[in-house]
Amino acid sequence: QVQLVESGGGLVQAGGSLRLSCAASGRFFSIETMGWYRQAPGKQRELVAVTSSSGVTDYADSVRGRFTISRDNAKNTVYLQMNSLKPEDTAVYYCKLRTLRLGLYWGRGTQVTVSS
Repeated sequence: QVQLVESGGGLVQAGGSLRLSCAASGRFFSIETMGWYRQAPGKQRELVAVTSSSGVTDYADSVRGRFTISRDNAKNTVYLQMNSLKPEDTAVYYCKLRTLRLGLYWGRGTQVTVSS
């Protein structure tokens, strides 16, 4: 059984920083991508950032230049460094793992709240 455990969420003032972590455990095929998505109340879940096994990264326009995604392949862990946070970044942040053979897994989410 595959588990994704997210951590690092919390309450921060606008302009502050947080670092999210997501560790994958269990049995799964080779990882293709790991990424972060977020869902604010009343809105659809949206991509925040994603990194591939070859190190290619992509970001939502709204976070590019403020957020950085990184990955520790040995630990099957992905990180999201979030700087210059804004109230509109408030959401539940979810980790997503995609593997070979169409494996797709989600974490349970971690709340990020940015106060103005």
